[in-house]
Amino acid sequence: MSHDNALPELLAQLAASKIDTRESDAIRTGFEAAATRPVTLRTNMLRATSDEVAEALTDAGISYERVPWFEDAFVLTNVRERAIWDLPIYQDGSVYLQSLSSMLPPLVLAPRDGADVLDMCAAPGGKTSEMAALAPRAHITACEMKAPRADKLEYNLRKLGVHTANVMRVDARRIDEFFSFDQILLDAPCTGTGTYHIGDERAQTRMTSHLLARVTKAQQALLDRALTVLKPGGELVYATCSIMPEENERQVITALKRHRDCELVPLTGPVPEDTPARAATAQAVADAVEAGAIPRLPNELPGTLTVCPSQLFEGFYIAKIKKVAR
Repeated sequence: MSHDNALPELLAQLAASKIDTRESDAIRTGFEAAATRPVTLRTNMLRATSDEVAEALTDAGISYERVPWFEDAFVLTNVRERAIWDLPIYQDGSVYLQSLSSMLPPLVLAPRDGADVLDMCAAPGGKTSEMAALAPRAHITACEMKAPRADKLEYNLRKLGVHTANVMRVDARRIDEFFSFDQILLDAPCTGTGTYHIGDERAQTRMTSHLLARVTKAQQALLDRALTVLKPGGELVYATCSIMPEENERQVITALKRHRDCELVPLTGPVPEDTPARAATAQAVADAVEAGAIPRLPNELPGTLTVCPSQLFEGFYIAKIKKVAR
């Protein structure tokens, strides 16, 4: 194996731990394919319709494919991101450049109009704006403690026409327990192992055991606070762009042991009837996972999803938790 193809420390340890070599091969093949991952974007339904976006892409000579499980998503087949920056639909906020995997957590949460929704680690705003488009009358609180990132979050929300989100410049681990929320999205800080691609030299020094120890501590604190401020009957989606079990299913397993009033909501099967207006999209995601249209890796907690890195998808983890109503 050449040095260029050597996996970073964390991923090498993960690959070595896999008894099933097919799983290790799938991970490595996915990282290799990631180097040629196409540009993907999402229609911002607060500014435009997907038909209008499709027409604008066609007029610009940009080929695309639609995504069966999410009508607002486009895979561009012959262009780089830089070419999108010059398009009016990008400049006026009609589209948002976003990975397919990153689009999944808001769809799984299925925000409701009228609900109090918390986005705990919101910058740069892609998922916040997606939730606002899915439920334009939801009341969204978007947390970001670092000033430059909070500035970027506010800028993006203004550009995308999001008027229902309040940016709170606070460490989400310290949100006052005076607050409570119907729905929470926790896209936690992580090692980013799911976003790796072969040849990424910076990852060799970044994706280390030291980083893993630091982020898992933060993830635990964030999950504890999230489940504390979640209202009885409310739902939380926990997500990372990592494929490390220490950051993913093991965090959820231990959180559920600490919070006995909470239970896992399986991500496959029928979507509950009380799921809001975009229920068809939430069901389409569940069906796509079950059918294998969204590539997955086995994990230690059935009912949660570890997305396998591939040419189309970043490695990602998603779990849904419900607090039992009193």
